[in-house]
Amino acid sequence: MAMARNVTVIFLIILIAGPTSSDSSFPMQYRTLVSLGHSLMMRVAGLRDSRGDRAGADRARAVAEILDRGWFGLFKMMLSTGRDYLKNYAWREMNWGELHDAVSEMKDLLMRLTELNGMESEGMRSAWLGRNYQSVLKASDSILRKLLQVFRQSGALREVVETVKKEVVEGGLLRDCLEVGSNDLKGLLQVLYHLLSGFPSASASASDHTAAEL
Repeated sequence: MAMARNVTVIFLIILIAGPTSSDSSFPMQYRTLVSLGHSLMMRVAGLRDSRGDRAGADRARAVAEILDRGWFGLFKMMLSTGRDYLKNYAWREMNWGELHDAVSEMKDLLMRLTELNGMESEGMRSAWLGRNYQSVLKASDSILRKLLQVFRQSGALREVVETVKKEVVEGGLLRDCLEVGSNDLKGLLQVLYHLLSGFPSASASASDHTAAEL
């Protein structure tokens, strides 16, 4: 499935291009990202099965199966995305301001998920989702919009972000993830936040923003 391939590749976007790939913690970050993604998508598949959404369950299960194949199963997608990065971004100036803003908004989203994870009962969690889901959805959409500004050129990277954005906004993926595994979702975001924050130019952009505010 095209959606399954594209949602899977979103977990690899930062891993392909990020300078943190030379960091000694990279293998552990990769394993954590894949493990959390697989666990989360299997739980989403189960939730969708339970309410009779066979097509949605199949999409989520297909992503989980791809994530469970390890490096060899992801190799072709990594090549495609890597070629896109080298062709369109490696030798061009990226939109570091948008990347910095996406990282900042991701940090805010992590704080919201920490609040949700602190709820002591299902009733409290349901009430929290009722009050906050639209704002969390808006924040997620904003992050993805900014990533579209970072990956502006037509190609695999932009296609991935566009596909994930559509699944989040129209397919209910975010609500399902929040319902079945906000801890796993928070873990995924924490790894992505760490990796995105590792871009030197993004850090420089952050310093520029701070200086401009002083």
